[in-house]
Amino acid sequence: MFRQRVESAFAEQGALSQAIAGFRARDPQKQMALAVTSAIEQGSALVVEAGTGTGKTFAYLVPALLSGKKVILSTGTKNLQEQLFFRDLPTVLKALKLPVETSLLKGRSNYLCLFRLQQHYGHAPSMEPALLNDLALIKKWSVETQSGDVGELTYIAEDSKALPLVTSTTDNCLGKDCPSFEDCHLLKARKKAQQADLVVVNHHLFFADMALKDTGFGELLPQMDVVIFDEAHQIPDIASEYFGESLSTRTLLELCKELDLVCKTELRDHPQLSKTADKLAMLTRDLRLLWPEDPQRGNWRDAYQRPEIQLALTRVFDAMGMLYQVLKGSLGRNEVVDHVFERLTQAKNQLEKLQDVQKTGVSFWYETSRQHLGLHLTPLSIADKFSELVFGQKRAWVFTSATLSVDNGFDHYAAQMGLQNAATLLLDSPFDYQQQAMLLVPRYLPEPSDPRFAQALLKVAVPLIEANRGRCFFLFTSHRMLQWMANELPQHLSLPVLVQGSTSKRLLLEQFVETRHAVLLGTGSFWEGVDVRGDTLSCVIIDKLPFASPDDPLLQARHEDCQLKGQDPFALVQLPQAVITLKQGVGRLIRDVSDQGVLVIGDNRLVTKPYGAVFLKSLPPMRRSRDLHSAVEFLQQLQD
Repeated sequence: MFRQRVESAFAEQGALSQAIAGFRARDPQKQMALAVTSAIEQGSALVVEAGTGTGKTFAYLVPALLSGKKVILSTGTKNLQEQLFFRDLPTVLKALKLPVETSLLKGRSNYLCLFRLQQHYGHAPSMEPALLNDLALIKKWSVETQSGDVGELTYIAEDSKALPLVTSTTDNCLGKDCPSFEDCHLLKARKKAQQADLVVVNHHLFFADMALKDTGFGELLPQMDVVIFDEAHQIPDIASEYFGESLSTRTLLELCKELDLVCKTELRDHPQLSKTADKLAMLTRDLRLLWPEDPQRGNWRDAYQRPEIQLALTRVFDAMGMLYQVLKGSLGRNEVVDHVFERLTQAKNQLEKLQDVQKTGVSFWYETSRQHLGLHLTPLSIADKFSELVFGQKRAWVFTSATLSVDNGFDHYAAQMGLQNAATLLLDSPFDYQQQAMLLVPRYLPEPSDPRFAQALLKVAVPLIEANRGRCFFLFTSHRMLQWMANELPQHLSLPVLVQGSTSKRLLLEQFVETRHAVLLGTGSFWEGVDVRGDTLSCVIIDKLPFASPDDPLLQARHEDCQLKGQDPFALVQLPQAVITLKQGVGRLIRDVSDQGVLVIGDNRLVTKPYGAVFLKSLPPMRRSRDLHSAVEFLQQLQD
């Protein structure tokens, strides 16, 4: 009966075509919907690569909603969450005429914390004017909002310094001890999610919940019968993060800042607490100063061998121990003090683990921002742990993305995730790539490592961008190359050049669409999750094959692990990851049946190296050329 209802929904005169203007189910979409139906019926796992244009969202939503089961739908970003919840989900629910309770649940940093708002708004005189102004706007909004979702604050900058002051983290949340516990927006959102039939979350929230349950803190999400991961190619890295350990100097400094605020207001009779917290904050800042100002990532095992780092870390650890003792003597006097004590205890335990650099099977790495240092311990493989999660109970799991396969197979993804027992399905895009698109790999470009490469790529890019009258994404594998091109390109073009980092991603995309004849320069975040349809975008230039940086500490650790097992780290780790990343970038070009355009990959290794064939085999079947003039002509014809 369930299967028949799914088939009926996608039929020519079915519920979807009757309710949605212009809807016509495609064969790959029906295939995917029936495969998802089977997984739900059997309580089994399914991995599906659905090429761009398959209509995968409806293909998993229809069976999920018709199943009558509790469903968790997890996607890659907050933007995609909102698109699913506010656009796709209501469309399908209306078409199917189903009374299904749905809920959107975000991470805690997306909800207003009434206690922290009161705490900071009441002690704001010493703050800078812009911060005071934002706090005043948030205060006004706080009495109007129903959801407490700070995404409603469209009139405040996304990076406003006020937002961290009025939202909570797992570290600083007081839980049941909070004076505003009964009115907590996060609590209300979680309660609603637990009562819903279908909850839309994102991957970070899902795995944060898994990690919390793993340590016995309880669960954020309801018990689920069906789990669907869209943008599932992101999961291996995100899950690794949550199955590991990490500690940031930001955590320690925030903890000290909260104690300072309490000592200035409620515990003025406790100068020792304030002095001890100040000392920890000072030593924590000193630790960060041992690295250059510019952000970097590196191997923590190696960095830990430096005597000055060991000494600074010992001083921080000792100061944490001193603060621990002072706080222990102050327990019961104040909710914030009690909670800081718990967080400090956890941070001490984490720092101990992060100093045990002899541990095997994990990667120890660090990253710095301009102000902070983060230390990380990441498992090299999540396969065993994740396989246990998926196959431990009878439950349906669906993993889908436009980019999961490498060389037309799922071996790489299945090995990463421990999903060797899952059913798989590979569905090609319904687009006519031979007619709609051309792939240009320009002749005579130097190797990407050659100092002349950037200048040569610029000479190739300018005529293409001019022929296309802008309407171009120029995607880079490094910020260094992006900055070089951002300085050089405007000198050769009269068209607007938009550069990632100059404003928020959302505003940059809006400017690109409104301007219509711009070129947008971007790195990682523009390679995926960006949907620009029609002739607004008809040229995508990718500087080179997106191999991860060889000095990436997690990559280094996975390399070493492969070598110890007698395996080829390039073939098993680097190449598959680069193929999936490239497929994401390529996917920006053709988003609809009427889209046309040119894809340029400025990397001769596609043609000169044996592994180039693996990349080419994994890309859509566009017509190919090495002649710049042919690509310019193709773009000029699109303008006629």
